[in-house]
Amino acid sequence: MSERQNLVDTLGLERIEVNLFRGTTPDNSPGRIFGGQVIAQSLLAAYETVEARVCHSLHCYFIRPGDPTVPIIFDVDRSRDGGSFTTRRVVAIQHGQQIFNLAASFMTEEEGFEHQAPMPEGPGPDDLPDEAEMQREALKTAPEAARKEAEKWMSRPRPIEMRSTDARSYFLDGPKEPVSQTWFRAKEPIGEDPHMHQVVMAYASDMNLLSTGMRPHKVHWQTPGFQSASLDHAMWFHRPTNFNEWHLYSQDSPSASGGRGFIRGSIYRRDGTLVASVAQEGLMRMRAPRPKGEG
Repeated sequence: MSERQNLVDTLGLERIEVNLFRGTTPDNSPGRIFGGQVIAQSLLAAYETVEARVCHSLHCYFIRPGDPTVPIIFDVDRSRDGGSFTTRRVVAIQHGQQIFNLAASFMTEEEGFEHQAPMPEGPGPDDLPDEAEMQREALKTAPEAARKEAEKWMSRPRPIEMRSTDARSYFLDGPKEPVSQTWFRAKEPIGEDPHMHQVVMAYASDMNLLSTGMRPHKVHWQTPGFQSASLDHAMWFHRPTNFNEWHLYSQDSPSASGGRGFIRGSIYRRDGTLVASVAQEGLMRMRAPRPKGEG
């Protein structure tokens, strides 16, 4: 599989009935399906039933781990077609069970009041190293078992290019503040359809959120006994954008409690325009005590 995986092809759906679509996972190795893939394909399925309106918000729940070895069926419910708004509900199904559901609202474009929060200050993408390269460098000094597991994951295609002001790795050297700033963009051309730019940005919006919530607690994906998973995900699209260009993903985690972490994200164009906002709650649980000295 190409290192520069094209998400337009990867996320493509086959229509099998008026409101039923089939999608697949390109890397069908054992494990879980990346949550951003199911978000993006569900939004794309909803778009297949909507005309001349643009998604302004989506809200979704991750119900069961996805199986990357079998197709996903997306069942679209045409909840409402109103004068200004269209509402769709999408259920993703595998093995006869729901693994995910999404509700999305679409709106006729119109002019209105405008204001936005300013983009945080910091270095631009041209001044930062590639995050994947930094993680590969960090793995060189990681424990052997953890390094082999992480190398398997990192060998998969990475369709989103990322450059971080404080790159996370699997092996942190100490607790950090629950904030992060990462520049990201699609590696391969998306095309002229503005809907696909939303779909691909929705795919990327699931990246690094839980990592931001983990920072104060000195845990990571490979910490023995640590369990994490996305529980829900919400996204609001404020303005159209070209996701082949660099965008800043600014994240913060204001709360963790009860085995869950809450993370917020703001996505800015390079010129400082806020184009989307994200919120997610995820499972953050220690199932067993960590071995002494383990970070």
